[in-house]
Amino acid sequence: MRRTRVLAWVLAAALLPAACAQVREPVDDYIVIGMDEDSTGPGASYSTIAGDTVRAAVDRLNADGGIGGKEVRLVVENDESSPTNTPSIIRKLVDQGASAIVLATGSGSALQAKQISQSTEVVTIAPTALTDAVAGPPGNEFAYMVPNPLAQYADVYCGAFAAQGKKRLGVLADSSPAIAGILDTLYPKLRECIDIVGTQKAAVDAADLTAGVSRLLDSDPDVVLVASVGGNFELLAQNTVHRLAPGLQRFSLASIGNQPQSWKLAAPGSLDGLVYMGSLSDSNPRTTQLQDWLRTVKGPDYSLTAYDAQAYDSVMLLARAIELAGTHTDRHRLNEAMQQVRDVPASFGQAPLTLSFAPDDHIAPDSACGLVLVEFGPDNVPTGPWPEYQPECTPKGAGR
Repeated sequence: MRRTRVLAWVLAAALLPAACAQVREPVDDYIVIGMDEDSTGPGASYSTIAGDTVRAAVDRLNADGGIGGKEVRLVVENDESSPTNTPSIIRKLVDQGASAIVLATGSGSALQAKQISQSTEVVTIAPTALTDAVAGPPGNEFAYMVPNPLAQYADVYCGAFAAQGKKRLGVLADSSPAIAGILDTLYPKLRECIDIVGTQKAAVDAADLTAGVSRLLDSDPDVVLVASVGGNFELLAQNTVHRLAPGLQRFSLASIGNQPQSWKLAAPGSLDGLVYMGSLSDSNPRTTQLQDWLRTVKGPDYSLTAYDAQAYDSVMLLARAIELAGTHTDRHRLNEAMQQVRDVPASFGQAPLTLSFAPDDHIAPDSACGLVLVEFGPDNVPTGPWPEYQPECTPKGAGR
């Protein structure tokens, strides 16, 4: 019996290297795209939306013959939006032969992935990160992002405040690290256009915001910005501000617009007049086309989110770069091709929006009109673009 067990162990050990062998360089027969998807961590509420659409986009590519006639295979790992996990996750994806990696994870992890992309020389593209540093210098040679960055959020808010003649801003925020980082980026630019008269913060899982909102109202703001990761805090904040100051103009970040399942949980009429920073416009025919197609995949009642549109565009931008490079096995040529992608019509933003990359610009939107201010109506459902102000589709920079 002992001899049989030893023999079985030796056979298993002999077979182990072959069973665990991994492709460390892309193979020619098919194309591997990796995805770091937070499916269980703090970013799961939006990362899984993006991740599901990445899967659907890859299936669509394959149904149309793949890229250059080659099948696309998606390999997925999960860093739980933990930057400490990200390096090993990116290396796992590279070890599985990924030609490029989609970062459906938190901004902190995407920032960490930027460093690993530099050392592994693999293209990464972030469909949900908002922090400019994810794709900005230094160390951004292989790092790209699709959404409009936070710096442009501040410009759009300032344009909206000016359009309404607002002078005094109150901010109600959750105390999450993600929102702290967002406010650190927004505040310097906001202070250039409006007086920030008060900021009140509370825990993400706060059960009552009455006292905090009352203190904020004591500073006499003529406009309020709610900054949260969404979920219960956002609903509680909107319910409370509407109850205590029903005529006060409210703005919000993008989270509430991308969480349609939460709208019906808000108090009746509490979202009426709220303006949030969206990225979808019903005037963009590509947005409508994407929603119609995704409803065949995710169900007939599915409500398209910006996460969907930006995830879909991430895959299509990678596909375009592979076509331009004429190869997926040479990561340097693929990276050079990414920087040659120009004027791709976007599935999000206003109709004129196009997406491009350049050697000195790895953030895709060609103008601020990838952002759309959207207003809620009395039934707690968005009614469409806010009529009082929208960012112009002025191309950014020169030489794009």
